[in-house]
Amino acid sequence: MKAILNHLFEYKTLSKEQARQTLIGIGQGAYNASQVASFLTVYMMRSLRVEELQGFRDAMLELCLPVDLDAYDPMDLCGTGGDGKDTFNISTLSSFVVAGAGQRVAKHGNHGVSSLVGSSTVMEHLGYRFTNDVGELQRKMETAGICFLHAPLFHPAMKNIGPIRKELGVKTFFNVLGPMVNPARPQKQLVGVFNLELARLYAYLYQQTDKQFMILHALDGYDEISLTGAFKVISNHTELLLEPKDLGMTRLSPESLAGGQTLDESAQIFMNVLNNQATTAQTQAVLANSAMALLAAGKTSDRDDAVSMARESLESGRALNCFKTLLK
Repeated sequence: MKAILNHLFEYKTLSKEQARQTLIGIGQGAYNASQVASFLTVYMMRSLRVEELQGFRDAMLELCLPVDLDAYDPMDLCGTGGDGKDTFNISTLSSFVVAGAGQRVAKHGNHGVSSLVGSSTVMEHLGYRFTNDVGELQRKMETAGICFLHAPLFHPAMKNIGPIRKELGVKTFFNVLGPMVNPARPQKQLVGVFNLELARLYAYLYQQTDKQFMILHALDGYDEISLTGAFKVISNHTELLLEPKDLGMTRLSPESLAGGQTLDESAQIFMNVLNNQATTAQTQAVLANSAMALLAAGKTSDRDDAVSMARESLESGRALNCFKTLLK
């Protein structure tokens, strides 16, 4: 690791293979905590290169416990996190809305590192028991239309990095990697990223795959559609700059998306949305992201239809039913 660190401190970058081997070494506990923290710090101070991101992604997928859910044609809805906005759990809620609209979801999630409440945190608080039993996950896909993949159960090698990330308490390149290393390797994906540079990087890498994808970035810094302003949408074939009105929505204030000061408050917002008792702003944000996911999945090609499908899923109680069935 000393050689790699010296290489990086000289403002040099890693090849795809160097990145892969280094991350495998980290996952296997080959380096001490100080070395790993230094390695992570380099990438807080400069951008990832395409080759580095490819190498890190390949290492994580090589080290993970795979899950075969191909028969269900699943989708993942996942943000990188790390936007510092502390919104409520929009992408997790959107996952249930999308499942309620008929697109099965393999949701990859974790506890929050740079935010108060990650998707795993709120799901656990609401009574979900994490599992990596493939049969159980397949049963959830059959009955609930959604399963939840708690990242640490599928990336056991990352137990060496978890405490360091928690102590650092700021976004690292593992935020960037999260959406890329879903152990089910879904072929449909909606990804939210926290800056435009990363959106371009993701688009370049995803265009080298067979995925149906859509990448979202709100220009004021959110890793999802916040409806607080314009947002960028990049998919397999198009790149658009949209405004809230393009989804039939009104512009929201940042305060209206706050995630709550405590875990209890976050969980209450979560259940309010699923019970269709949330504020108009909270509901709109979830519907906007759900609609774009349905477009990305190919459930419709019309934005108004996608919003209607998402709204129907929520208002009919189907999204709530998916949640309840998942927890059974």
